[in-house]
Amino acid sequence: MANAATRWLIFLAVAIVPLGFIVAPIASFMILSLFRAEKSVIVRDATLDNYVNFFSNWTYAGTYLGTLALCFEVMVVSVILGYPVAWFIWQQRGSRRYLLLLLAVVPLFMSYIVKLYTLRSMLGLNGLVNQLLLGVGVIEKPSQIFLFNQRAVLITMVVIYLPFVILPIFLALERIPKSLLNASIDLGADAWDTFRRVVLPLSLPGTIGGALFAFVLALGDFITPQMVGGTTGFTIGRVIYSQFGLAYDWPFGAAMAAILLATSLAGIILAGLAMSRQRI
Repeated sequence: MANAATRWLIFLAVAIVPLGFIVAPIASFMILSLFRAEKSVIVRDATLDNYVNFFSNWTYAGTYLGTLALCFEVMVVSVILGYPVAWFIWQQRGSRRYLLLLLAVVPLFMSYIVKLYTLRSMLGLNGLVNQLLLGVGVIEKPSQIFLFNQRAVLITMVVIYLPFVILPIFLALERIPKSLLNASIDLGADAWDTFRRVVLPLSLPGTIGGALFAFVLALGDFITPQMVGGTTGFTIGRVIYSQFGLAYDWPFGAAMAAILLATSLAGIILAGLAMSRQRI
């Protein structure tokens, strides 16, 4: 009995942190989303009106769908750019491999705001991108197409979240036994066949994990659209931010946050199903 009681006490001591700092705030948001706000006063009457208003109003629903499309683009572009980088690093030998990996993930240790301001200055009229295009003769004068629009949000998110994609792909590649690669070569497969039949399938869990990181992080990002999106780079994250700020409609904001949470959980479940089928 004493051992059982001790185990329960240890379990409760360990569980209190996620319960107190994760489960409780999410549950409070869920409950708050069932209330409504009248003249900046929260009325605690349980109702689903916030969810009905969200999906029946095309302004909100359209922004939500547009955000999903943007996040999907961020995910796809990040994987297309991140996989070759991870593969190249994996192909290196000795200390060079881990030096390149460190350089690839160094942005993770930098301030998020610093990265945003850096990218905004690079995409601006007098930024590095415009200067390079002017130098090679692609454009005749500085262009505003790289800043304060949806394209700028896409570029910035891809650059910022790329290390989150590279790292899990590299770790998946690192776990591939060299014996399988040698066996593929011994059986007469060339480099492309080995990659297509051995490397790519075995690295797919890491690729899915990296894609999921990019999608979920982009889905909840409201700072990047606000910094580089301008009036046309509006996302659902900015709408939620406004509900807790100027609009002071916390129940409606909580309902939209709950919808984003459900979307993230759906993405995680789909990724888990994809990885489980890959193992089979």
